[in-house]
Amino acid sequence: MAAIDGTVLDRLYGVIAGRRGGDPATSYTAKLFSQGAAKIAQKLGEEAVEAVIEGVRGDGARLAQESADLLYHLLVLWAETGVAPEQVWQALEARVGRSGLEEKKSRPKP
Repeated sequence: MAAIDGTVLDRLYGVIAGRRGGDPATSYTAKLFSQGAAKIAQKLGEEAVEAVIEGVRGDGARLAQESADLLYHLLVLWAETGVAPEQVWQALEARVGRSGLEEKKSRPKP
């Protein structure tokens, strides 16, 4: 089997973005888009909780599956709100080599 890397997220984002305006009766992604950002965010939160539960249980296989669900719903939310994966990759790249504590201190206060 060929190695799989992080570019799978870029490819998945392209598929997800292509489902915008699709038929909600035949596409789960199109159905999510038709329900709007609040519903997508709710689903993302549900998937995050499920991933946390599996992480606490220590079930690596289930955590991998729930993580895939979490990433999928995150990509749908990005597409819905106009966030391109490249923006996120750039934000991550900017943090490479920086202490997490320093990075948190540099953020503007809400």
